[in-house]
Amino acid sequence: MEREMQKEKEEREMQMQKEREEREERERREEREERERREEKAREHEFRLKQLELGVIKGSNPKIGLDTGGFDVSKHVKFVPKFQEDNVEKFFNHFEKLGEQLKWPRDKWSILIQSNFTGKAQEVYSALSIEDSMDYDKVKKAILQAYELVPEAYRQKFRKYRKADTQTYVEFAYQKERHFDRWCASKKVSTFDT
Repeated sequence: MEREMQKEKEEREMQMQKEREEREERERREEREERERREEKAREHEFRLKQLELGVIKGSNPKIGLDTGGFDVSKHVKFVPKFQEDNVEKFFNHFEKLGEQLKWPRDKWSILIQSNFTGKAQEVYSALSIEDSMDYDKVKKAILQAYELVPEAYRQKFRKYRKADTQTYVEFAYQKERHFDRWCASKKVSTFDT
């Protein structure tokens, strides 16, 4: 009797182990398929962008591949600041100042910055639709959200910021004020976007 119970218990454990392995294999397969779908979507997006760049799409400029209205993107892209994932907001601020100073047409800004994206920003940009990827404000918003640079993140930075031993009180006050200003500015942007 006891031997039979032990045998049944072992069989149940083996069955549970087999089911667990099958479930894990199914989850791995589903994750792999999802990753492949995302990669395929990114490849399709890149292909469409390449079509635009190469002038395949009607109405585009064969010289540089985009309907640029006389604005030569290839001459200006070298001035775009380097994208750094650890300071995304600084990148956008620097780029916007540069764009205003050099009088770049705002409708070309998304074309200028997209070549500099790396990491998460590149993934987010690739996931956007063609129409959204051509809208600088939508690109910026999507990337800032991906890096969690939203009002709540700024609020937490403001609340948690503490004076470092190497900082003067003036430097500390300046940094604290910057965090507060970013928090307020991001609240205004997110309020108007909704």
